[in-house]
Amino acid sequence: MKEENKSRVIYYTMMDPQYPQRMREMENMPGGIYTLGRLPDEKKKSAAIVGARLCTGYGYEQAYRFAYELARAGVEIISGMAQGIDSCAHEGALDAGGSTVAVLGCGVDICYPASSRRTYERLQKNGGILSEYPCGAPPLAFRFPERNRIISALADVVLVVEAKKRSGSLITADLALDQGKSVMAVPGRITDRLSEGCNWLISQGAGIARAPSDVLAELGLTEKTAGVDAGAAGVQCALTAEERCICLAIREGARTRNALVGATGIPFSQVNAALTKLQLSGAVTVSGGEFQCFLEDFKR
Repeated sequence: MKEENKSRVIYYTMMDPQYPQRMREMENMPGGIYTLGRLPDEKKKSAAIVGARLCTGYGYEQAYRFAYELARAGVEIISGMAQGIDSCAHEGALDAGGSTVAVLGCGVDICYPASSRRTYERLQKNGGILSEYPCGAPPLAFRFPERNRIISALADVVLVVEAKKRSGSLITADLALDQGKSVMAVPGRITDRLSEGCNWLISQGAGIARAPSDVLAELGLTEKTAGVDAGAAGVQCALTAEERCICLAIREGARTRNALVGATGIPFSQVNAALTKLQLSGAVTVSGGEFQCFLEDFKR
């Protein structure tokens, strides 16, 4: 990290009034936290979205969908900036103009994994990054299960999107239950290994998250009472360069995911995420596996 960014790192002890109240109420919390960007918003309901690093297209799409819709409804999204589900959840919340916080298993001055660089930079400007570890602390394996207790502590509900039966995501779910938090899971096909953990959680009594409205209900909100965050409404028609490229390709006849990958050169996972956002905003619809774009004027 550049020196000017390091100078923006702030350390809050448990004695400081800014120390997150949700953490203060839990046992085994760190005596202080290092922060870069914003602290968690105590006034907002919050949901942790966690899951597999090597997720499928289905997991990628659902993580983005849930994060996007919950953030638009004013729910703060908590995750760990890991590859896969975590980073996708942060991106969905940021694209919705909502609030999101990443809890790292290393110093806040270290972007780990390197593949999450874009998310890391966006979080510094429009979200928050925090860690119990000092600047320079490397991402050692034991630190990730440790940081999971903070992810669950900051959340009112923990949502698992794709996870093996033995995984860090289920550790987070166990920690959430110990802390008295709600746990929900997105169901998957019984033949998919990455859905084993979610389906097992549901069999043990976790809430079934079939749509973002299920999570809002668990938080005591409805789509009508939650409303939409200021700043989120304007995102619907403002396209990134990538989304513009995909919309143009659809208009020119590339109507399936594979066709869009071939026409644009954009990786499949990124095409999936962009299509999910475009569908949520109403810019794109799908019928019979083929996409249609209804935007006449494309904005950068």
